[in-house]
Amino acid sequence: MASALASRLGLNSLRRKQAKTFNVRIVTMDAEMEFNCEVKWKGKDLFELACRTLGLRESWFFGLQYDVKDTVAWLKMDKKVLDHDVPKEEPITLNFMAKFYPENAEEELVQDITQHLFFLQVKTKILEEEIYCPPEASVLLASYAVQAKYGDYDHNVHKPGFLAQEELLPKRVIDLYQMTAEMWEERITACYAEHRGRTRDEAETEYLKIAQDLEMYGINYFSIKNKKGTELLLGVDALGLHIYDPENRLTPKISFPLNEIRNISYSDKEFAIKPLDKKTDVFKFISSKLRVNKLILQLCIGNHDLFIRRRRVDSLEVQQMKSQAREEKARKQVERQRLTREKHLREEAERTRDELERRLLHLQDEAQMANDALLRSEETADLLAEKAQIAEEEAKLLAQKASEAEQEMQRIKLTAIRSEEERRLMEQKMLEAEMLALKMAQESERRAKEADQLKQDLQEARESERRAKHKLLEITSKSTYMPTNLSASAMPPDVPGFNFNSTENLSFDFKDTDMKRLSMEIEKEKVEYMEKSKHLQEQLDELKTEIDSLKLRERETPLDILHNENTEKGTSKQSNFKKLTLQSTKSRVAFFEEL
Repeated sequence: MASALASRLGLNSLRRKQAKTFNVRIVTMDAEMEFNCEVKWKGKDLFELACRTLGLRESWFFGLQYDVKDTVAWLKMDKKVLDHDVPKEEPITLNFMAKFYPENAEEELVQDITQHLFFLQVKTKILEEEIYCPPEASVLLASYAVQAKYGDYDHNVHKPGFLAQEELLPKRVIDLYQMTAEMWEERITACYAEHRGRTRDEAETEYLKIAQDLEMYGINYFSIKNKKGTELLLGVDALGLHIYDPENRLTPKISFPLNEIRNISYSDKEFAIKPLDKKTDVFKFISSKLRVNKLILQLCIGNHDLFIRRRRVDSLEVQQMKSQAREEKARKQVERQRLTREKHLREEAERTRDELERRLLHLQDEAQMANDALLRSEETADLLAEKAQIAEEEAKLLAQKASEAEQEMQRIKLTAIRSEEERRLMEQKMLEAEMLALKMAQESERRAKEADQLKQDLQEARESERRAKHKLLEITSKSTYMPTNLSASAMPPDVPGFNFNSTENLSFDFKDTDMKRLSMEIEKEKVEYMEKSKHLQEQLDELKTEIDSLKLRERETPLDILHNENTEKGTSKQSNFKKLTLQSTKSRVAFFEEL
C-alpha cells in the first residue's frame, strides 16, 4: 500500500513537471477573457496580452489585481505569474483594474476604451459606496450614465418605468429620502432629457469630470499609526499622501504633495518618507502588515512616476495617440454633423409626409361629401322624372276625356231636334258640356305646362348630376396623384427609404479650412463649457433644494454630516488640498507626530 501511494505521488509530481501551461481568467468591468499561459510567463507578458486583446494603449493606468487573505495585491511585471500568491485553482482569476487615477480625466485619458474602463470602475465604486457621493450629485451622475447607455431621450421610447431594473443610485441615498422609485426615476429622467445630443463618450467624460471632484475619488486608504500609536488613515492618490482621522475619510488633516517627497522606504512594518526639504525630519508611520507596506510603496512609486510624466513633454507614443484622438474626434464630429443633417431631413420628411397624409384625408372627406351629394342629386332626378311621367299620363287622360266630351256634344246636337223641350234641355246640357270641355281644355293646358316644367327640372337635375360627376372625377384624380407625390417628397434625397448605411461615406479628406473651422468650433465649445460649469453648480443646488424637504435626518450617515459641514464652510477637495500645502513641510511633519 505504501509503495502504491509513493508511486501515485511520484506520478502527480511528474504530471506537474510536465505541465507547461496554465489557464488564466481576466475579468474587466464589463467582460471576461481566458488565456492559456506558459509557466515561464511573467506578469508583464500576461498584462501585455490582456492590453492587446482590449486594444488598450494607455496601459500605465492599469494593473492585474488579485485577493490575498484580507487585502488585495497587484501582479508585479517582472515576477513570474505563478510565483505570486495567486489562487492555485485553474483558471486563475485576476481583475483588470485601474491602479492609478489621472489628475484630470478629460485631458489625460486619450483612448475611448481607457475612458470607458475608468467610467465603469468609478461608477461601480460610487454605487458600492467605496466613493462617497452626495445625493444631488448621485442623481446627476445617474442621468449621465443613462445617457451613455440609452442615447438621447425620446418620450415615445423611454416611458415611465424604463429605469426600473437599472442600478443607478447608492443604497444610502435611496434610504435617506422618503421617495419612491418612480420619484427618483422622474428626477433622473428630467436631468437625462437635458443631455440630448451627447454621445456615449461625451456622457462618460462628463460623468468623470463630476466624479473626480468627489472627496474620496482615486484614493486608496490604509490603516496606520504614528510614533505615539494614534490610529490614523493614510490616503494615497495622484497628488500625494494624505493623513485622515479614521472617522473622517473626506477631509485630510495633513497632505504631502508628491513634489515635496524625496524618498520613500520601509523596513518591516515601519514606513519612512524623506521630504525634499533636507532640514525637515523624516516622518515615519507604522502599518498593520508587511504586505500593506509593499502595496503602499507600489502605489507611491507608480503615482510619483505618473506625476513626473504629466509635467514633462509627451512621449512620441502619447503624441501619436493624442494626434490620432484629435483626428478621430474631428472625424466623429463631421460624421455627427452629417447624421444630424440626415436626422433633420428625415424629421422634415416625416413632417411633410404627415402633412400630405392629412391633406389626403381632407380630400378623401371632400370626395365622400361630393359623392354623397351626387347620390342625393340622382335620387332627386329620379323623383322628378317620376313626377313628370305621372303629369304626362294625367295630361293624356284629360285630353282623352276632352275628346269624349266633344263626341258627347256632337251626339247631343244630333238628337236636339226631337223636341223643343228636349232641345232646350239639350242646349242647356250642351252649354254645360261646352263649359266642361272648356274647363277640361284649360286643365289639360295647365297639366301640359306642368309637364313641360317638370321636364325642364329633370333636365336641370341631370345637368347637376353631370357637374357632380365631373367634380368627383377631379377629386378622385387628385387623390390618386397625392400618394405619388407623398412617396417622392416625403423621403430625403440622400436617405432612400429612410435607411442609413453607416458603412458608407466614412472617409473624409480634411482640408486646412475644415480644420480651421473645427478649431474655431472647439474654442467655442470651451467657452460654452465654462458657462455650463456654472450651470452644473446651479443644477446641483436646485436638485438639493428640490429633494431636501423629503430627507430623513435621522438616517444621515457620519459621512453625510461631514459633507454637509464642508459644504456649509465652502470647503472642497481642491481648496482643502491647497490650504494644507501652504503650511511648511516641517510644521506638517511635526503636526503628524503630535496627533
